[in-house]
Amino acid sequence: MKIGKMMKHLAKRITNTSPKSFGMYQKAAMSGRDDLIHLEVGRPFADTPQHIKDATIKALQHGCVHYSDLAGLPHLREALAEKLRRKNSLDVGPDRIIVTNGLTHGSYAALMAFLDEGDEAILLEPYYPQHIGKIEMAGAVPVMAPLDAANGFRLDAAMIEAKITARTKVIVLINPCNPTGRVYSREELQSLADLAIRHDLIVVSDEVYEDILYDSAEHVSIASLDGMDDRTVTLFAFTKSYAMDGWRLGYMVAPKAAIGALLKITASDVTHVNTFIQEGAVAAVTGDPAILKDLIAEDAEKRQVVVSRLNQMPGITCEWPEGTIYAFPDITGTGLGSQEFADKLLDASGVVVESGCFYGPTGEGRVRVCFGSASLADIDTALSRIQAFVTALVPEVA
Repeated sequence: MKIGKMMKHLAKRITNTSPKSFGMYQKAAMSGRDDLIHLEVGRPFADTPQHIKDATIKALQHGCVHYSDLAGLPHLREALAEKLRRKNSLDVGPDRIIVTNGLTHGSYAALMAFLDEGDEAILLEPYYPQHIGKIEMAGAVPVMAPLDAANGFRLDAAMIEAKITARTKVIVLINPCNPTGRVYSREELQSLADLAIRHDLIVVSDEVYEDILYDSAEHVSIASLDGMDDRTVTLFAFTKSYAMDGWRLGYMVAPKAAIGALLKITASDVTHVNTFIQEGAVAAVTGDPAILKDLIAEDAEKRQVVVSRLNQMPGITCEWPEGTIYAFPDITGTGLGSQEFADKLLDASGVVVESGCFYGPTGEGRVRVCFGSASLADIDTALSRIQAFVTALVPEVA
């Protein structure tokens, strides 16, 4: 059947969903070049810690290859419940946890569970682009709430409240924030919680970067605030904290009344998560915390190098990210827009960064630079190439 004829058979929830790309990652792959330095992919560390691999291999060798509990291995959920109590101040039992195929799977289930045709979901901009497609697939409408760069991308309760209508059902929060690197303060989160309670809204909170914090930054789970436990779905993953991006393993915490609905979606979708890799997750969450601490110390060193050197370049200014693995520098002084800067840097210098406008119009004039898994040597080379590139653009400032 030809493409034109096939299109009329496709579901409207798919054809009405905005087309998405993988941004500069896709462009770099299509370039066919093998000399690129990749600072666009959100990979936190070079490799998964060995003890996690060993536990997974052992599980596979010992016959952990069969069907399991739809919500995830019971002893994994017990371990996660303990972690949530200790680290996130969330007093939940295993019956409120569902293990998912990465955070993306969990956010899809959450948005499908709470959004109907014509509903609205508020996204704080700059936003993670994948969330838009899920909202649209649910038949709902994404509504952007642009945070002000001049105000440090702080949560602006008055601006967000102005976006709420009778059709608003959900606010999507990312904390720590990709791409800005903000870690929202308890006071900011309380202002958002007050809105959610006042307008009877659900918060879907993406907290995948909860462990990657710098200086005195403190991560607070919004569900731990008064009145938020029964109106928040909190999404976590092993992706960033343990460099398990290819494992596709996460979990969500939800109000008890919503668990049945969420399981309808996840069980229909994937039945349950791969059984033996869940044993690797047990090893991750119960392992020596010093391993994670050492990994984050490496990222802190890279952050120091990246932000310091970006701020020495003509036409570029860069705030210090409080968390995540990203710098989000302002490149307006170079005279180029975000996409043009990223495209020309790729072509001329072989360095791949992500365009800021990939994260919405508020990201225009910025690029996202990932300092996670790249070696310090590659980061040094990439920064030298970026320095030469921008110096050629703004020679009078150099």
